Amino acid sequence: MKTTVHLLRHGEVYNPEGILYGRAPGFLLSDRGMAMAERVAERIGDRDITYLVASPLERAQQTAGPLAKVRGIDIVTDDRIIESTNIFEGKPFSVGDGVLRRPSAWKYLWNPFKPSWGEPYVEVAARMWAAVSDARVAAEGHEALIVSHQLPIWICRLHAEKRRFLHDPRRRQCTLCSLTSFEFDGETLVSVGYAEPAGDMIPESERRAAFSAGTGFDEPDDR
Repeated sequence: MKTTVHLLRHGEVYNPEGILYGRAPGFLLSDRGMAMAERVAERIGDRDITYLVASPLERAQQTAGPLAKVRGIDIVTDDRIIESTNIFEGKPFSVGDGVLRRPSAWKYLWNPFKPSWGEPYVEVAARMWAAVSDARVAAEGHEALIVSHQLPIWICRLHAEKRRFLHDPRRRQCTLCSLTSFEFDGETLVSVGYAEPAGDMIPESERRAAFSAGTGFDEPDDR
């Protein structure tokens, strides 16, 4: 029985101040982000997607909306696929702002393997994989789609591929509105795929390094 579970990162968020918003409410998709969500629905709306899940955060729910409409299915909200917690949430966090060079931040940066600044990677992997497993069961023989966030999606992929969690955020293959797809034969994962259905709409800033070079630490959250 073949089943595919797709992990879709949300679209671009309106965030002119460059806030590391994390789980904070009120951060909605930009006009381009909404167009990205519409593009995804246009590109994959004819696929056999029978189960649609989204993080409770507004940007994920908005991204799922167009596909839910095209497919004629409801959005299931799952707290397990929410963004990771982060000590720097609510603060400006952009290239060159120097936040990680401030002495007050150093006490949170001592262990990049955990990481010490936020939710442990092992916990992110566990909750995300549990959600993927449940989606596989719910859509058995068809396809499921989960709308989540960059860091949880990437950690889930690393877990699926049995790779270590410590990584350079500039090397994450998880751009805005990208699809990370897990194909299962029964309960067995047989392949991992990646696609960018809205790739031509991704801003150049998203493709550049989102974190100061040379730190050696993972970016605490996506924006």
